[in-house]
Amino acid sequence: MNADAIRKLRMKFISISMVSLFITMIFISDAINLANYVSSIQLVRQVLYYIVQNDGEVSPRNEDREIGRINSFSGAFQPQYWHYQYFSCICDAQGNVSSVINHLDAQNDGADLIQYAETVFQENGTFGTYEQYYYQTGTTSDGSDLVVFVDGTMEISTITRLFYWTLMICGLGLVITFVLVWFLSKKMIQPEIENSRRQKQFITNASHELKTPLAVIRANVELEEMMNGESELSQSTLRQVDHMNGLIQNLVMIARSEEKEDKTGMTDVDVSKLVEESAQSFSSVATQGDRKLILQIEPDIHRILNGSKVQQLTTILVDNAIKYCDEGGTIRVSLSVMKWGKSIQLAVSNSYAEGANVDYNRFFDRFYREDQSHNIDKGGYGIGLSIAESICKQSGGTIRAEWKDGEISFICKL
Repeated sequence: MNADAIRKLRMKFISISMVSLFITMIFISDAINLANYVSSIQLVRQVLYYIVQNDGEVSPRNEDREIGRINSFSGAFQPQYWHYQYFSCICDAQGNVSSVINHLDAQNDGADLIQYAETVFQENGTFGTYEQYYYQTGTTSDGSDLVVFVDGTMEISTITRLFYWTLMICGLGLVITFVLVWFLSKKMIQPEIENSRRQKQFITNASHELKTPLAVIRANVELEEMMNGESELSQSTLRQVDHMNGLIQNLVMIARSEEKEDKTGMTDVDVSKLVEESAQSFSSVATQGDRKLILQIEPDIHRILNGSKVQQLTTILVDNAIKYCDEGGTIRVSLSVMKWGKSIQLAVSNSYAEGANVDYNRFFDRFYREDQSHNIDKGGYGIGLSIAESICKQSGGTIRAEWKDGEISFICKL
C-alpha cells in the first residue's frame, strides 16, 4: 500500500466516522425535540381538559393545586407550575357566543375572541391550533357548547429554543469530533505506513539476496554444459533461473512504482512516437501464431509525462495482448486525445473469444491468473497488469478492462 492509498484510506475512515456521527446526532436531536413536543402538547391538552371540566374557568383557590397535579403527569421536561393564559367562550342554544371568560394578561378586543370561537365552532374541531392558541371544545354542566383557548406562545417558544439549541450543540459536536478524528486518524495510520515501508524494504533486500544464489546456479549450470554439453535438464534449469530473475525484477518494479512519482522524470514527450516505437517492436512476435498487429495512433500527441513509464506501460499491455491473443486473432493498439479535457487514451485490445463471464476487475490483482487467459505456460508472472495500474495512477489516470464482441480491451486514460 503506497502513500496515496494510505491517504485515501484515512480520508475514507474520516468520512465514514463523520457520516455515522452525523446520523446518530440527528437521531438523538430529533428524539429529544419530539419528546419535548409531545410532552408540551400533552400538558396543554391536560390543562385544556381541566378548564373544560370546570365550565371554562379555573377556580383561583384550587388553581395551584390542580395545575400542580396536572404537571405531575407531564414528565421531567416541564416545570412544576405552569403560568398560563386562557379565555373561554360559551354559546347559547341559538349558537351565538353568550359569554366570554377572559384570563389573558394582554388587552384583547372581545370581538376578536368571539370571532375565534365562532370560527372554531364552524369548523367543528375538537382540538387544534388557531394562531398562537391551542383550543378544545366541550360542553358545560348545563349543556351549553364551550370552547377554551390557551395561549401557547410559551410552549412554542420553548420548542423553538430547544430546536435551535440542539442544532447548535450538534454542529459544535461535529466540528470538535472532526478535529479529534483528523488528528487521531493520522496517528492511527502510522503503523500502516511503517508496515508498508517494511514491506518495500523486505522486497528490495530479498531481491538483492536472491540474485547471488541465482547467479551461482546459472554459472554452475553453464559450466556443466561446457564440460558435458547441453541437456534437457540443464536447459530447464536455466529457463527457471531466467524466470526467477524476471520475477525479482518485477517485484522490485512494483515496490518502486508504489513510491511517489519522481517529478524530475516529467518532461514534454512525444507520446505518439513512444507508443508507436514500443508497439512496433512486437511486430515480429505478433506474426507468430498468424496474429495481426494493427496500430491506430494519432500523430504528434505531446504531454508532460515520464517517457520511460509510457514505454513501460505500452510494453506491458502489448506483450500481454500478444501472449493471450487467440490464434489468428488481431492485436490493436490505439492512441487518441479525449474529446473533453487534456487527457489522452491508450487502448490495447486483442481477440479473446472465450471472454464472457470473466471478472476483469481481478486482472489487476497481483499474481492473479484466470484459468485460460492467464496461463503460466505463456511466460507471464501475473503482476504485469498490476504494474500498469500503478503507472496509470502515478500519471493521474485510470485503467480498466472490458470485453465486447469477442475482444478484450485494456483502456488507459493519462
